[in-house]
Amino acid sequence: MTTTFTHTLVYELVTLFVILDPVSTIPVFLAATFGLPRNDLLKVAVYAVSVSFGVLLVFIVGGQFLLGALHIPMPSFQLAGSLVLLLFGLKLVLGKVTEEAAAIPAGTSLFERAIYPLAIPGIAGPGAMLTVVLLTDNNTRTVKEQAITTGELAVCLAILLGIYALASLLYRMLGRGGIEIVSRVFGLIVASIAVNNLIIAIKLSFDLTP
Repeated sequence: MTTTFTHTLVYELVTLFVILDPVSTIPVFLAATFGLPRNDLLKVAVYAVSVSFGVLLVFIVGGQFLLGALHIPMPSFQLAGSLVLLLFGLKLVLGKVTEEAAAIPAGTSLFERAIYPLAIPGIAGPGAMLTVVLLTDNNTRTVKEQAITTGELAVCLAILLGIYALASLLYRMLGRGGIEIVSRVFGLIVASIAVNNLIIAIKLSFDLTP
């Protein structure tokens, strides 16, 4: 029983951390906070992580109820989420996300800098929304298990906050070119995950055998 619980715990932690994909959002964070003092940079990181947790918590608590009320089957939600995730991955590959972040006007507030495109769709993107809904399925998970998953999400976001705090150091180590390369590589990985989820969603939608 303990072994199964530990395996599930590790699986969910790894799944959440991978889907949050902190490396791919580092260039976005650096672009959104370029030229800001370190204190303001950390405030943007805290705002982004806090907003992301709030958005994902809403999906944990009411995601399935909302889908049920709108009569949207899970495969359709997975299909739509995968398409949006694919577009985000392609924008990462093409460098469009960092361009959007870099184009934020100088007078933009710290909170606004944290929202788009960093918190949404960078951190709390469609892939993360879909993942937390699946990991807290009301039909298979107890309230205690859902609370544990929520705690795991908080841990992953805390680690993400730490990574953002070290983002400037990573930038100095890798340089702009290195960060751009990493961003594009992880963008390709995100696009690949989206395509895989897209295929699964299509199979589920049309009741095709795996």
